Amino acid sequence: MKAHVPPFLSVKPALLTTALLATFTMGAASAQAATEMPSGEHASADVDITQPIKAIDKLESLKNEQKLSLSIPKFQHFTTSNGVPVIFVQTKQLPIVDVDLRFNAGSARDESIRKQGFGLASMVADLLTKGTRDLDETAFAEATEQLGIELSSAAYKDQFVVNLRSLSDAEHLDPALSLMSSIITQPRFDAQVLERSKAQQVLALKQMMQNPSYLVSTTFSQTLYGSHPYAHSPYGTQQSIPALTRNDLQKFHDTYFVAQNATLSLTGDLSLSQAKQAAEAITQALPQGKPAPKLPNPTPIKQSKWVHVDYDSDQTSVMIGQQGYRIDPSAKGIQRGTDFSIGNEVLAGSGFSSRLMGKVRKELGYTYGIYGSMTPMQAPGPYTIRFSTRNEKADEAIAATLQTVNDTLKQGITAQEFKLTQESLINSYPMGFASNAGINGMLGVLNFNKLPDSYITDYINRVEGARIDQVNTALRDTLTPDKFIIVTVGKPDIAKNSQLQKLK
Repeated sequence: MKAHVPPFLSVKPALLTTALLATFTMGAASAQAATEMPSGEHASADVDITQPIKAIDKLESLKNEQKLSLSIPKFQHFTTSNGVPVIFVQTKQLPIVDVDLRFNAGSARDESIRKQGFGLASMVADLLTKGTRDLDETAFAEATEQLGIELSSAAYKDQFVVNLRSLSDAEHLDPALSLMSSIITQPRFDAQVLERSKAQQVLALKQMMQNPSYLVSTTFSQTLYGSHPYAHSPYGTQQSIPALTRNDLQKFHDTYFVAQNATLSLTGDLSLSQAKQAAEAITQALPQGKPAPKLPNPTPIKQSKWVHVDYDSDQTSVMIGQQGYRIDPSAKGIQRGTDFSIGNEVLAGSGFSSRLMGKVRKELGYTYGIYGSMTPMQAPGPYTIRFSTRNEKADEAIAATLQTVNDTLKQGITAQEFKLTQESLINSYPMGFASNAGINGMLGVLNFNKLPDSYITDYINRVEGARIDQVNTALRDTLTPDKFIIVTVGKPDIAKNSQLQKLK
């Protein structure tokens, strides 16, 4: 994702189960319609599709169904000559190589370079792929096009990511690696391109300020984190962007784009020897430098608070949440994260079976979708529940959401919910290994956060071995509704006796 694309435009779609799709299909068809055969022929007689399929009993293979097994690719670890840790996975299915280079250098580091220099990391990411010392913007674009490669950079709150995808033959890969090395060690940061990018970013921010999803996200972060580096948007502000200079970009680059602050992941059609050569080609010119200092802990939220932003709309955008937990590489921390994810999938997952979706959408009809998620980061990341609803129903929808959370914490999830969620998480997990990019993304997260291989390789075992009491404990220990931050953007009708009025 390019740095200038707002995060709220990247939405994870809900997964529809086969049964649900079948239900929709059934609803649209007549029970007495002639069924269509695979060849396009029709059955000689009508079939009542509402009745069980008697032939199923004769399919012996279904009676002997074996447990599906997942083959995890082999993770190979090594370190480059200047100390960059590398994880490599060899895949032979396609002649492609994916590269993921990460620096501990996200927007949380903006103010370490310039006071109120919000958006600095994002601007570095934007200009990084717009020229090198030897190639201006046009020549650089032509070089990437001729090689047929994908070379991108993005700045997030915690990290800065540079991605490369190339064909694996030496004719394409060698110059691609050279080009990648040049952008991380010899960025051009052209003054004219910078001025144009700043103008474009300011214009984008003006447009984003008209988007209630962006407003609710930025207001929530500011309220939740106060003076902490996580409080500001990675995209900066209309005031901070124009003040950024080429020297700021260069200083950010020189401070954080160093070997001691980097991790590298490779996935693709390479031997181990070739992977080591590729890693050296990318990183050998990086100076040693120093690792970025540890981020401070945010000030804990002591009580619940309601913050409203007036916005002329028929809908009210709502975000509810709290400070969550940090990434914990210990075995205990990893299991706790798995336990919480199971419980939260029941409470606020993206499927139609979650409790919040069942209550706020299906039963009450207040919204099209409501989802909750935890984002662990280097410092405690946010837990958020978000949805949109009609202005006149906002008060009731928020109350129903809070009641559902409190009821779940008090009563716990049921054994049936627990079992179905276990099966769903296990069955969907292999999709993460369906592509080189998917695998390499996992490796990038693993390497950057110094997590053990078991974080990925033992995931199914952790889900299968979870106990319902542990899951309910993880929910109760993590979620604190009496300290929730509630942000609304719109023109909601909030009753005078509403609980929200007491949280202003």
